Amino acid sequence: MVTICTYNASTLASESSIEDLLMQTRRIKYDVIGLAETRQRYTFNAVYDTGEELFLETCDSRGVGCIGVLVNTSLSMKTDSFEDYKNRIERLRLKRRRSFPALTIFVVYAPTSNYDGEEVEAFYMVLEIFYGENHILQGHHWRFQRHDWTKKNV
Repeated sequence: MVTICTYNASTLASESSIEDLLMQTRRIKYDVIGLAETRQRYTFNAVYDTGEELFLETCDSRGVGCIGVLVNTSLSMKTDSFEDYKNRIERLRLKRRRSFPALTIFVVYAPTSNYDGEEVEAFYMVLEIFYGENHILQGHHWRFQRHDWTKKNV
């Protein structure tokens, strides 16, 4: 079993905010945490002594849409790749190991209805490409179900 969580980080733009995140995650049992609102100004990848691997991608020019992922490397699966598809969509691939099959997780941070209609439509068009495949879509504030392609606020 793989435990996947989401977390609204508010900001991970400083070393102290990243250290705070790592301290807080020691209180929970997780394998992967999808991070939203990281406000990271540059791509950041790090492996820590605690066994965590952090991947953060950059924001758009307005400083929004920033997401990332924190992987507990004690997980019986190892990270294969982490790719930025679009400003609000990233893919984490975990390698097959022992009895666990390979796993692909998309971390998604959907724009709210306050955004321009064209931007929202473009986001869902990109997301729909991945939805047709057999993946886990993990989104902050949104739940995506394979058999029901309507977005639901949770």
